[in-house]
Amino acid sequence: MTVPTLASIREAPGLDAYLEALEERLQATVDSHPGLVAAVGGQALAAGGKRLRPALVFLSAPPGTEPSLAAGVAVELVHMATLVHDDLIDRAHFRRGKAAAWSVYGPDAARATGDYLFARAFAELSATGDRDAVEILADATLGLARGEALQRTQAHDPATSVDAYLERCALKTGKLFEAACALGGGSGAYGVALGIAFQIADDVLDCSGVTIETGKIAGTDLRDGTPTLPLLLAAQRDAVVRTALAGGPMDGALVRVAATGALEQSLAVALDYASRARACLNGELHRDELEALTHAVVNRER
Repeated sequence: MTVPTLASIREAPGLDAYLEALEERLQATVDSHPGLVAAVGGQALAAGGKRLRPALVFLSAPPGTEPSLAAGVAVELVHMATLVHDDLIDRAHFRRGKAAAWSVYGPDAARATGDYLFARAFAELSATGDRDAVEILADATLGLARGEALQRTQAHDPATSVDAYLERCALKTGKLFEAACALGGGSGAYGVALGIAFQIADDVLDCSGVTIETGKIAGTDLRDGTPTLPLLLAAQRDAVVRTALAGGPMDGALVRVAATGALEQSLAVALDYASRARACLNGELHRDELEALTHAVVNRER
């Protein structure tokens, strides 16, 4: 069996046209209020991305309904806003091989740009007059904020429990996946499980030296003291990793993570969440693509 890829799922009938229209709408929305924040937002947009969340909006649409372009734009703008803010908080100098906004324009401009993108997201959605949709996105955005706060409290703590880590994944990643699916008219539960699987796979890639998929420099989580599943599992077995995660010397620690078997164990957990996502599917128009997506988010290059 050929393992599906994120790119191959774009072959779903109508999805490519939807994403092309999405790019045009994103550009128009970001450019709508000319000035510094629009210019910085335009650079964040030009950095590209998988557009996975808008794809979920499209793929979740029930038979006979038109996928909401406004919802796809809104969830992607929220995602872009979080990346701009995350890079600022983490002092990450690069995103997808390009200089992060704060490192070029300064912290104040980056903070304002993230806020602008959030505002444009809600402007797009509120213009539809769908109060329920706005409430769904607002709940997801609250989850993102709570997840970020949780990550701050867990920083440099190798004693963080796996349950606490999974809660953070559900808030920081799962909630926006949930919102994308719900805004499309599909299963929010599928979105949460898929988002957790996606985040665990991202955290494994960060430890295995692959940067194309994550958009970050490999080893960022260990350097920042962010307790991810592979790092937590490795820290339980290796004192060098535990010390590095707590803020100590990093020399050789990343290599030792792989030696503990933590990457394989983490991927097994990601596969379990992918299976949970598949169990939520029931008669969707794009069931095949949604099922393929559960394999694609975990089986990325590593």
